[in-house]
Amino acid sequence: MKEEEVNRCQIQNWYPKFKSLTIKTKFHQLPESFISYLTDDSGPFLLPNSVTNEDAMPNRVHNFEEEDDFQVTEGSDDEVKPPLKLPSFPQLEIEIKESIVTLGGAIFPKLNWSAPKDAAWISPSQNLSCTCLNEIALLFRSSDSLIHDLWNAYDSCTDKISSRPQSFFLALRKWYPSLKPEMEFRCFVKSNELVGISQREVTTFYPVLVNEKDLLKGLIEEFFEDNIRLEFESENYTFDVYVTKERKVKLIDFNTWFGSTLPLMYTWEELEEINGECDELELRIVESRRSVLPGLKTAVPYDYLDVSSGSGWDQVFKKAEEEFENENQWLDEVA
Repeated sequence: MKEEEVNRCQIQNWYPKFKSLTIKTKFHQLPESFISYLTDDSGPFLLPNSVTNEDAMPNRVHNFEEEDDFQVTEGSDDEVKPPLKLPSFPQLEIEIKESIVTLGGAIFPKLNWSAPKDAAWISPSQNLSCTCLNEIALLFRSSDSLIHDLWNAYDSCTDKISSRPQSFFLALRKWYPSLKPEMEFRCFVKSNELVGISQREVTTFYPVLVNEKDLLKGLIEEFFEDNIRLEFESENYTFDVYVTKERKVKLIDFNTWFGSTLPLMYTWEELEEINGECDELELRIVESRRSVLPGLKTAVPYDYLDVSSGSGWDQVFKKAEEEFENENQWLDEVA
């Protein structure tokens, strides 16, 4: 993989060409002071000092040492510390607020390549929906995945020269609360041939995908041929799409072939061996509750889970399948 291939996958680079096919997005080039703020772990976790009156979030992330039992009492000989100087980015905050209003009042943020999906748990909304700079900063400062953008974007490049991109961009993407995770898919392109498609959310079994598997594969394949194949300049890459309820395909993102990109229902060894001209295109989905890949939802690496016959996980999956079959049988009887 070359640096130029990695750079093509930066959202600010591919968005202009594919704007009509993807989610409406506003961009803000981030000042170096904000990048330093994101990477600074030398002091307490502080959120930016807001220049508006709309941000109700506290500037300092709660710490157990701030409880009453840890406070210095009057008369203590301990030296009183001066108040902390809060980081402030007034111009950036104003510009971001204007973009959020333009995009309908809520957005989900990402950097050049990555979104802070691993930090959704800390958000007040429990997802990536943001309405102000402080909420964006909270997600970014809490995300391990953004370290890839900040420090490791070119680690897999055979011609690595850069340690980081020349500029970092904040992409504000319009938030759609009704999007269904089961309708997002990752597509793998090798030598300009679509060689595989995978369900994006592999930690859940969605019965609708079993029923519509062939239809979805056809829609995505047609979308690739009509809109992506001759337009994206790399030969080997991945891209993510979303299929709407009207059965229209929308582009979500581009990612590199291999590197930090997850192969999901495939392995990279499998994908390397597929011959796009000879082998039939396959859409891989979670076919049953026993086939889920637990991933982040269990906080346990998939390889560490014992799903062999008779194991605890095996019993859990069997019980889930029985309940699902009983539910379907009941629905058939009612119908």
